[in-house]
Amino acid sequence: MTGPRSTSSGLRALRPAAFGADPGGARMARIRRSPHFKDGVFQNPGGPARTRPSGSTLDLAKVFLDKETRPLRAPRGTVPVHPTTFADLAESPATGLRLTWMGHSSVLAEIDGRRVLFDPVWGERCSPFPFAGPKRLHPVPLPLAALGDVDVIVISHDHYDHLDLPSIRALAGTDTVFAVPLGVGAHLEHWGVSPDRLRELDWHESTEVGGLTLTATPARHFCGRGLRNTQHTLWASWVVSGDEHRIYHSGDTGYFDGFTEIGAAHGPFDATMIQIGAYSEFWPDIHMTPEEGLRAHLDLQGGAPHGALLPIHWGTFNLAPHPWAEPGEWTKEAAEEAGQAVALPRPGEPFEPAGKLPAEAWWRGVSGEVRRTWRSVGAFVAEPPKRG
Repeated sequence: MTGPRSTSSGLRALRPAAFGADPGGARMARIRRSPHFKDGVFQNPGGPARTRPSGSTLDLAKVFLDKETRPLRAPRGTVPVHPTTFADLAESPATGLRLTWMGHSSVLAEIDGRRVLFDPVWGERCSPFPFAGPKRLHPVPLPLAALGDVDVIVISHDHYDHLDLPSIRALAGTDTVFAVPLGVGAHLEHWGVSPDRLRELDWHESTEVGGLTLTATPARHFCGRGLRNTQHTLWASWVVSGDEHRIYHSGDTGYFDGFTEIGAAHGPFDATMIQIGAYSEFWPDIHMTPEEGLRAHLDLQGGAPHGALLPIHWGTFNLAPHPWAEPGEWTKEAAEEAGQAVALPRPGEPFEPAGKLPAEAWWRGVSGEVRRTWRSVGAFVAEPPKRG
């Protein structure tokens, strides 16, 4: 006869599956040996970053509940999703590199004969619960199974809008390799991914998959999925290099000097996928504005326009108080002023960075007025953030 269950084991039994699992054992021992892990948590480059909203809760609530601006945070009509088909992706890219933005930070990259899927989020909500949390503002361009074979799935960090339980469970039954930041493998194993399919990397570590070299590079962000945020899983940006092409995915990050170092070590890049949405003056350390995203791209390219910039982390979920269409408008304008080529595809629209880039401002037909607040005097994006 067994004794009564402990309170802690009972609480674990009630823990939603989407919370994932905390690292332990050999994985936790490796985390503790990381040069980026100190005082019991992973540390950000460039000094401490504020991971909680600054200012008062009342001020934040006023911004989110403002009657004039609240309607602008969602499209007014149906988002024109490109009806991607398997046929669109079946023929190899003529230039050897093709990108398909699936919405938010999910991108299928076909590079030098291999296929890389970044941050696949096919779920209806970025939330641990199916009945609450930010809901998709447009459908996925095509079913996950219709993508065909993928050589490697890359995860930037463990937040719900980047690491999606329904998507991972759908992919767990394949033989695809997962490249993830240190500690994130605990979630994937908990959800059924075999340990032998995991490539779990610290910053500046690399792995090879099918002739591609994937390198985890620094980012300025944070982690966590449950009620108790232990900061024991790393966040990362990623460099993927093939025989002919190099690409970069920023994940989520605030602007920092490290982009120049990443570019010097791994660039220049044929294309970058840069986070330019979900920014706010309430959390300036952990997300970039479009102006900062453009600056990051230029830093990665050695300081001058080069390659193609694909804006990501916008248009799919309402995660910040800025207008829904503002990231697109701001990025388009800033890139044109800088002479930088920018790709503005509809979700699901494949393009080749070396070919003709999609440039139409497709969001204008379904958005409210976008006021150019970034042109206002004293706007919070006027100068690069200073890091102490």
